[in-house]
Amino acid sequence: MNPQGLFITGTDTEVGKTVVARLIVRSLVAAGVRVAVMKPVAAGATMTSEGLRNEDALALIAASNLSHPYGSVNPYCLAEPVSPHLAARAAGVDIELPRIRQHFAKLGEGADWVIVEGAGGWLAPLNDTEVMADLAAALGLPVLLVVGLRLGCLNHALLTVAAIRQRELTLAGWIGNHLDPAFARMPENLLTLEQHIGMPPLAVIGHDPGGHAGTLLPDLGAALLQSATRKQLT
Repeated sequence: MNPQGLFITGTDTEVGKTVVARLIVRSLVAAGVRVAVMKPVAAGATMTSEGLRNEDALALIAASNLSHPYGSVNPYCLAEPVSPHLAARAAGVDIELPRIRQHFAKLGEGADWVIVEGAGGWLAPLNDTEVMADLAAALGLPVLLVVGLRLGCLNHALLTVAAIRQRELTLAGWIGNHLDPAFARMPENLLTLEQHIGMPPLAVIGHDPGGHAGTLLPDLGAALLQSATRKQLT
């Protein structure tokens, strides 16, 4: 049986995709689910005795309860912290979707869920012709959107949602991450997002993720499991 999965994208870079992905993985693991993780492309890495390593990929691996080689979890680990296509060009690497799909299929063996975290935003370029959205489509996963709650988030979020739906991919839901403590009228902004997206947020993470995120998302894994069960029964 093919595993369930999610592709986690964001309204921009540095909006909390890894925070959300890690919490989802931990929630599923706590529910007794075998969870594999994947960060297909990571731009920004440190050289270690084992080679280049990206901290977001390592954080996902630490949350997972399945063991896989680093190169399968993060097939494209690029040194420069810039757009993936530029980091790949600097490294003399071509990012190829078939290679990512092969690793994804391998990760799915023995897993109930595979949680995949994108890089940057929905249209972040991977190469001269493909963007992050093409990767999500190639993996065929429902998409979870992390919205960075700050000035400008309405435009960024609604543009991203429109682009996801234009590709006829499933929007599994969205999570708000409060990035700016001075962000004015957050309740009204959240209501506007809910009305225009057509669904309430699965959660809203407080400005201090370490203090709030863990308590706001404890039931997210169970909710995802229930949703998957309903789909299997229909």
